[in-house]
Amino acid sequence: MLRTETPDAQSGLAGLADQRVAIWGFGREGRAALAALRRRYPEKLVDLICQPAEAEAAHALHDPSLIIIEEPVGAPTLSRFDVVIKSPGISPYRAPYPEAAHAGVRFTSGTALWFAEHASARVIAVTGTKGKSTVSALIAHLLRQHGLRIALAGNIGLPLLDLLDVGHPGQEAEPDWWVIELSSFQARDFGGAPQVAVINNVFEEHLDWHETRANYISDKLAIAAHARRVVVNAAQHELSDYGSIESGERGTRYAFNRDDGWHVRDDAIFRGGERMLPLASIALPGLHNAHNVCAALAAIEAAGIFDMRDRTAMQAQLRELAQHVATFKPLPHRLQRLGACGGVDYVNDSISTTPYAAIEALRSLGERATTILVGGFDRGLDWQPFVAYVAAHPPRAIVTTGANGPRIAEALCAIESARFELVAAPSLVQALEVARALTPDGGTILLSPGAPSFDQFHDYAERGREFARLAGFDPAAISDIEGIGIA
Repeated sequence: MLRTETPDAQSGLAGLADQRVAIWGFGREGRAALAALRRRYPEKLVDLICQPAEAEAAHALHDPSLIIIEEPVGAPTLSRFDVVIKSPGISPYRAPYPEAAHAGVRFTSGTALWFAEHASARVIAVTGTKGKSTVSALIAHLLRQHGLRIALAGNIGLPLLDLLDVGHPGQEAEPDWWVIELSSFQARDFGGAPQVAVINNVFEEHLDWHETRANYISDKLAIAAHARRVVVNAAQHELSDYGSIESGERGTRYAFNRDDGWHVRDDAIFRGGERMLPLASIALPGLHNAHNVCAALAAIEAAGIFDMRDRTAMQAQLRELAQHVATFKPLPHRLQRLGACGGVDYVNDSISTTPYAAIEALRSLGERATTILVGGFDRGLDWQPFVAYVAAHPPRAIVTTGANGPRIAEALCAIESARFELVAAPSLVQALEVARALTPDGGTILLSPGAPSFDQFHDYAERGREFARLAGFDPAAISDIEGIGIA
């Protein structure tokens, strides 16, 4: 497999001083890359390859040393440069990336550059198809409650390059620990060696970027290639097989969702045979969130913050730490209860971008009379698991919408004697109007699309805010993620 994002691990941005550098993409990560370069090299010529929609913001910077390229990107364009800092959304499996790499262009990323300059930082890196933001934020919350100074950054909403100079002379002091969320895009070649790598779960996703399931799993697992300790979900065979290597390059293994580790049993979270935390005290709905709590606690245990030589004392400290889960504020757009309006409850789960996430959302609501809104950008994922689930556990109604709405509806129509109403609506506005008509008083309207938002919205957060607005709630009041940054 071609791996080309290999910046000099000792140099970081210093290795770019005499190179012709381009930034490819001008979203959040691209803007952070340009800002970092300007802090180090105020007058260095830098090329920016971007879409016309992004170019307006770039021109507004009035940067005389920034060359903005809006032409279609091909290998000849990329081959003009020694190094290209690539935005995460650009796939290395698709043209023109492979052709340019074979021509000698060196690709890197904001994440790789940060790790190159923070090789000695104490890092807990978290990835997973579902729950990685919640696990990351929960780890940061619990460690802060323990009295440590923690940085929470990465894919959760704060690019690492925005914190590149932390720990440098004259800058903010290095935190005790960094908790970094990594998407599969970022994990592929991030180049880091974290103290702890957490792989929460792996389900089929982002095949438009990774092209194959094998690539997707491999790219996720790359987070652990050089980690000292690896935390895996024992409930998934891909991860339990990976974790069977107890030591060596892949690091010492810790597993949750296993009887001798952190796991859910009956009405509580256990560590081994000891009951540590009742589920009723967790302010996070659904069994999947209880598993997220297990992942966070396993990660903290693996970090070695407590004295592992005294097992009794460590167990007591972990039990005390677990109590702080009750004070954790759930993240927005993740099974977020907006409230009741017109006799109906509204739940915003816009972060749901796979059919498995939509299943978990329905499962978390139990026997409520629920109308679920599903559909969005079509990545070709298999909806049969969702079809099988709603056939056995029917909601009140399903409203399909978005670009892949017709394909989902077609799959659902194959259910014999379906016990739910099925309606198609092309837009979120129309879907919500239909949902109101289908949902009885006391029922719930759930936005859990199981698909990305790119067909109608910039991202899942914009989709969630629009859902809140259409439902009659203040979108600005539901969007903050507490704890991002250093505290």
